[in-house]
Amino acid sequence: MTQAARRDRNRVDTDQSIRTVARTLLVSRGRQGVTLRAIAREMGITAPALYRYYDSFEDLIRHVCTDICADLAAELAAGLAAVPDEDPPGQVFAVCRGFRAWAVRHPQEFSLVFATPASQPVDCAPDPFGQVFLTVAARVLAAQHLAVPADQDVPEKLRGDLAEFRAALITTLAETGIDLPEHLFPLGAAYTMLRFWVRLYGQVALEVFGRFPSPVSAPELLFETMVAELATEIGLT
Repeated sequence: MTQAARRDRNRVDTDQSIRTVARTLLVSRGRQGVTLRAIAREMGITAPALYRYYDSFEDLIRHVCTDICADLAAELAAGLAAVPDEDPPGQVFAVCRGFRAWAVRHPQEFSLVFATPASQPVDCAPDPFGQVFLTVAARVLAAQHLAVPADQDVPEKLRGDLAEFRAALITTLAETGIDLPEHLFPLGAAYTMLRFWVRLYGQVALEVFGRFPSPVSAPELLFETMVAELATEIGLT
């Protein structure tokens, strides 16, 4: 190995170590515990030395977020692989359950990626849950499994936003090799998917952050009931 190659390898290893330490601090101390000084202290280096690897603290957090997203995507994909392609409804359940299970096990990572205020943006592109969920949803739509409202029944003030949402999803899916014709993806389907996500995310967030309005001794049962009700509403079961 040449000296230049050794330097590059050392840089890659140090870069990975920085992100690993940052994520360890995130898990043990929460986001407020992740600081350049704390990372440097754990690594035995000076805080300014970290700027050799990242332009700013925000840049470092974005990379940590990307690592978290990659782990979530891999976990969702593994769960999805156990469900046959011929069972789109089963895949929807698998993705939803996988998302909840990951969030409950990784509350600090969930908070960073999915609950950072809009005033403190954190990039996670592509959104791992969104990518996997949309891929599954596309299969469901293509198989015409969903019962969705007619376009004229979608609230008028939401139609412009939903049209943009639909166009962006069709483009994203095309980039992943999934061709979803617009006639199979009406505004009603976009509206249904958005409402599904809002309710799914809302329940998971309430559980992760312990914000149910009263004690819930069986949150998994409550989750399963909610997902089953959603599936019935949209015609999956």
